[in-house]
Amino acid sequence: MTDPSPHSLRSDAADNRARILEAARTLFSAEGLDVPMREVARRAGVGPATLYRRFPTKQVLVAEAFADQLNACRVIVDEGCAEPDPWRGLCQVIERICELHARDRGFTEAFLSTFPEGADVDASREYTVAAVAALAQRAKEAGRLRSDFVLDDLILILMANKGIRAMSGATQVMASRRFAALAIQAIEAHPGRTPLPPAVRLASGELPTGTQA
Repeated sequence: MTDPSPHSLRSDAADNRARILEAARTLFSAEGLDVPMREVARRAGVGPATLYRRFPTKQVLVAEAFADQLNACRVIVDEGCAEPDPWRGLCQVIERICELHARDRGFTEAFLSTFPEGADVDASREYTVAAVAALAQRAKEAGRLRSDFVLDDLILILMANKGIRAMSGATQVMASRRFAALAIQAIEAHPGRTPLPPAVRLASGELPTGTQA
């Protein structure tokens, strides 16, 4: 028998890496970041030693798994800041980030957590917060955003959005859109009468008497 060629070894390593990242994205998105590393390895079809050789800590794995989402988040913020109307730009940021997070439960947890070794995640969060802070200040100066709005309110919105649970991903996104609209009305200096997106059923069965409008 001949030894595997270097090219074959590199190909195997790349395949293992791709399978690990795909498994991590799937599990983290569905179940959050509490998924054990051994479960990621099992789903990827590799041994724990292979997983830890590629990703020595969960923090490193999280940062790699959510690289695309981090880039998407930055694009959302940049486009919102480029909008000439700061209020419209802020609304777009809230709507789109809520939807991005609604599609991926694990990303929300990663974004809101502090990882000593997750430099990319921390840097993305710091960039987002600083950019949104500047955008919010412009919206206040334009008289559209409540004067008592603080950046912690954005964190509250993301935390609340993270709590949305639905039977399907599509329903969860629809619920997130309605929640974002409600949140935007709450922080607007002079709320108008903009219609809300359609409501969706999040719980089975009928609501108790007296809970419907």
